[in-house]
Amino acid sequence: MSLVEPGASGATLAPAPSTRWWRFSGEALVWAVLLLGVEVLIATLGAPYPLLRGFVGDLLAVVWVYFVFRTVLAAPACLLALAAFGVGCAVEVGQYLAAANGWKLSSPVLRIVLGSVADWWDVLAYAIGFVLIMAGRMMRR
Repeated sequence: MSLVEPGASGATLAPAPSTRWWRFSGEALVWAVLLLGVEVLIATLGAPYPLLRGFVGDLLAVVWVYFVFRTVLAAPACLLALAAFGVGCAVEVGQYLAAANGWKLSSPVLRIVLGSVADWWDVLAYAIGFVLIMAGRMMRR
């Protein structure tokens, strides 16, 4: 915020131009809702398919977080994708710390959503999700 407006004789409060980071994207919201539905199906029906539930679910989780961010944030795709990857890695760190300290989630729903075992395969799935986001963005150009 500028204290002195250019060309003004006295000190006035005039808003300085700012970057607008908040916005709403209906398209991103539609993708986020669709991916959430797929994730719920994977979580509820995917138990017999460990690769689907464990790996593909984690990969899609990063893509879902990306679209949630994109729904309300006007930021470069790479930054949003990195943030989504960071959320996934933060969940893994949380899982590791919980296991190291003997903490347990009492809610079975949270155990399914957040997981309970830290695994490098999950980080690989998050990284592949990041790559897919970036590849999708490049194909749209």
